[in-house]
Amino acid sequence: MSPLRITRETLMDGTLRARQREYAAAHPDMRWRTEAEMKQIFDEILAAHPADEDLWVFGYGSLIWNPAFDYEAKSCALLRGWHRRFCLRMFIGRGTPETPGVMLALDRGGACRGVAFRIAAEKIRQELWLLWQREMYGGAYNARWVRLEAGGKPVRAITFVINPDHPRYIKELSVEQTAALIASGRGDLGTCREYFENTVEHLRALGVKDAALARIAASLPSA
Repeated sequence: MSPLRITRETLMDGTLRARQREYAAAHPDMRWRTEAEMKQIFDEILAAHPADEDLWVFGYGSLIWNPAFDYEAKSCALLRGWHRRFCLRMFIGRGTPETPGVMLALDRGGACRGVAFRIAAEKIRQELWLLWQREMYGGAYNARWVRLEAGGKPVRAITFVINPDHPRYIKELSVEQTAALIASGRGDLGTCREYFENTVEHLRALGVKDAALARIAASLPSA
């Protein structure tokens, strides 16, 4: 497959969606959400939000450095009750069955610092649907409402947490095992190392120190 980048353009013009369908056809044994399932979850999430109010989205991994949707403002934010963890095995995107990788998700417990993005009320349906195409089709993430601390005040936001029932969820993974998957993982979206280094760099720019990511970085072999 040709290289692919997640951008607003590839989300808007259907390029990413077409690639996702190719993945599904090539991996029929994997669990994929149908269009109807995606729309049902989308409508249920938005039913809990006033249509005339702006909406916040919490990013903790690639959304920090590549949101690919329109937003009005962003702020550093703290989420309690969930922590950032490499717990999703990747056979597509930044991995293949031959060169598997691993991706970040939010798992239960602890806390996580990331970025909250505010989407204007009149743009919510379009911009959030772009995120749905990116995050929800594979079935590994669940969308949920959470409470953040952002800009010194409480904020209600949508974020994407791990689906613990998904077959690619990794309940336990040592630092060394995580580093090995990050080092080996590569697919048509690029390498897991690139994903890891971008996340660490942008968290550092925000003044966020993540001890778990630092331990992984110390275990990564030289590029």
